[in-house]
Amino acid sequence: MAINRELLGREYPSPEPYEVTRGKIREFAEAIGDANPVYTDPEAARKAGHPDVVAPPTFPIILSMAGAGQAVLDPELGLDFSMVVHGEQRFRYSRPVRAGDEVRSVTRITEIKSLAGNELVTLESEISDLGGEHVVTAVNMLVVRGGAEEPGSAA
Repeated sequence: MAINRELLGREYPSPEPYEVTRGKIREFAEAIGDANPVYTDPEAARKAGHPDVVAPPTFPIILSMAGAGQAVLDPELGLDFSMVVHGEQRFRYSRPVRAGDEVRSVTRITEIKSLAGNELVTLESEISDLGGEHVVTAVNMLVVRGGAEEPGSAA
């Protein structure tokens, strides 16, 4: 079954702000095995020019999960999650995510296309602080294996 292209542009806001703490940053850095002291030591972070510890570059995946989860579970989208594999992840930063940030995210379906019998769905999560300042955009492309309609098949 093809993905519903009418949902292109649909937005999914995070239900509540996310508070970035030193503990959450430390746990994430430990989980990915990155011992960079700017992620755990406030003094090392200050020496590197930051006001407090900063999050590893891939930390925003956590911030984008609420909206991405809403999107993939949206019954109108028609996505069969059992057929999904992660295709790509990238981030566009305005500044680092740091301890003490409170952020909101809005996830938008920005692209739906067919390729080699698969459907590709791109989700972009705009992550901003509560004052509206852009922090980072997390871009997540999902591949729905075998999800594309065959040419000439009935929709």
